[in-house]
Amino acid sequence: MPRASGHVGEAAEARLFAGRIVRVTAHPLRARLPVPQRTGQGDWSFIEIVVVEIETDQGIVGFGECLARKGACAYARFIDRMFAPMLVGEDPLDRRRHWAALRSLLSGRTGGMLIEALAGVDIALWDIAGKACGLPVHKMLGGMGRREIQAYASSINWFDDATVEREVAAALAQGFTQIKVKIGAPASAAIDRIRLVRRLAGPDVGLSVDANWAFDVDDAVRVGRVLAENDYMWFEEPVRPEDRQGYRMLRAKLDVRLAAGESDFSACDALSLVEDRAVGIIQPDVARAGGITETWRIAELARCHSIAYAPHVGWSGALCVAASLQLAAAAENCVTFECMVFGNPLRDALLVTPVGEASMLAGGKLPVPTGPGLGVTVDAAALRGMIHPDA
Repeated sequence: MPRASGHVGEAAEARLFAGRIVRVTAHPLRARLPVPQRTGQGDWSFIEIVVVEIETDQGIVGFGECLARKGACAYARFIDRMFAPMLVGEDPLDRRRHWAALRSLLSGRTGGMLIEALAGVDIALWDIAGKACGLPVHKMLGGMGRREIQAYASSINWFDDATVEREVAAALAQGFTQIKVKIGAPASAAIDRIRLVRRLAGPDVGLSVDANWAFDVDDAVRVGRVLAENDYMWFEEPVRPEDRQGYRMLRAKLDVRLAAGESDFSACDALSLVEDRAVGIIQPDVARAGGITETWRIAELARCHSIAYAPHVGWSGALCVAASLQLAAAAENCVTFECMVFGNPLRDALLVTPVGEASMLAGGKLPVPTGPGLGVTVDAAALRGMIHPDA
């Protein structure tokens, strides 16, 4: 480590020295969900992610996560063979430089597997930077002084009415004041579900729905009007994410706020949704949208257009949850946080101390991790135990 002199700038540089990257390891993980989940797109029994581990010659280790719903081993091999050689020997604090260099491997538009893989690297580099300077990521981003974040229960499954009644009751019993509901085709069934959940939850609980792009524009209009009648907070991904014109049409026809963005990879993707206010809430996933660096750009872009920010978490692992809480704590326009209420070993068992779990809820809010970096500690034994069997 370089020696600090009496000069303030040099002393600060010395304190922030994190060494050089000596190792980049991608861990493909796979787990069976204790209870299968159902969305408008189908059933899910297994989930996969990749945990990225980066170590410096100063002994600082950072962890990140990339979204890899399927094919985690392919993501891990890509990181090992393409990203690692570009990072070893480099300064881990040059996060923007590394982001640009890794993105340059993609000759076309920003997106796809490369950006999801890059997300895990970027989150790990932010974790290293926070540990090097002794600050949580939300303080490094500027900070809003938040110690807790409003949270909503996610998500009531697209199952039969009896199951939905049990799941709504469980969410209310856990202390949630906001709940999200999965809906799907046909529109008539979705409408029935919307009305049922409002009756079950009562008038004072904030409700929203996630369609996972199950509808065309015409059916989305039918559903959206019933959502407005039942005072739902937002209508998430009503149509395919590529159908930007569809979002504009729905915005003109509906009185319920639209939400989208979890399927996007970059701030350029988000721009088309926020510049004409097609959505009222932007929902990037930090494990897909290029990590903390690019997701922060998206949140700030939305703020400049007076659009709210609500991080997407979904069935990701604990590191995605931690990174998302850090972003939520720092973003001026963050309005609520997705708290998954169903068991997920990649979230529940990966850390020494849990993060962002429903059991931590107090007054409908979740605590923000205060430790350096992401503010969490990975359980090494648990990590090894979840390695994908095909790795």
